Amino acid sequence: MKKSILFFAAFTAFVSLNVNAQDQYFTKTAKINFDASPAEPIEVIDAVNNEGTSLLNVKTGDIGFMLLVKSFRFERALMEEHFNENYMESTKFPKGDFSGKIDNLSAVNFTKDGTYKVKVSGKLTIHGITQPTTADGVITVKNGKISASSSFSIKLADYKIDRPKVVANKINETVKITVAANYELKKK
Repeated sequence: MKKSILFFAAFTAFVSLNVNAQDQYFTKTAKINFDASPAEPIEVIDAVNNEGTSLLNVKTGDIGFMLLVKSFRFERALMEEHFNENYMESTKFPKGDFSGKIDNLSAVNFTKDGTYKVKVSGKLTIHGITQPTTADGVITVKNGKISASSSFSIKLADYKIDRPKVVANKINETVKITVAANYELKKK
């Protein structure tokens, strides 16, 4: 519990949105998937994290995500162990985060049901390395509820995540990341 409180406090400071709570939407259950399976997989290498935290400011378009790396779950425990110890070094780099902005905020009407295509730009930090990132996404408004989704790819080398030669044919050098978040109005 103490770790969760510290994590939330750090995330809130990280995003630092100083606006009315009525403009801010929040979730602690954003779903982040990644797939590092090669084109012709020997075995599927994918994982899911259902504990991502996200803030969305509908007035400014600021959006942020943060997750604990150790919260990714794999089909096989040995993959999860290798992921945390050998590749992500999750003890040394415990979190990943994205801080950015919806570039075409005027294309979204948060008060009207609809599906809106967006482009998001910002900075993605993984494995202690921060890189500029842009991604296409979708904001859906339905019955006053807001959800967001996106899918994009990153190169492991850009984040200094090594693929040892022994397993290089088992792990794709480009990883597909999919994000889905269902937001609720942030309470004061």
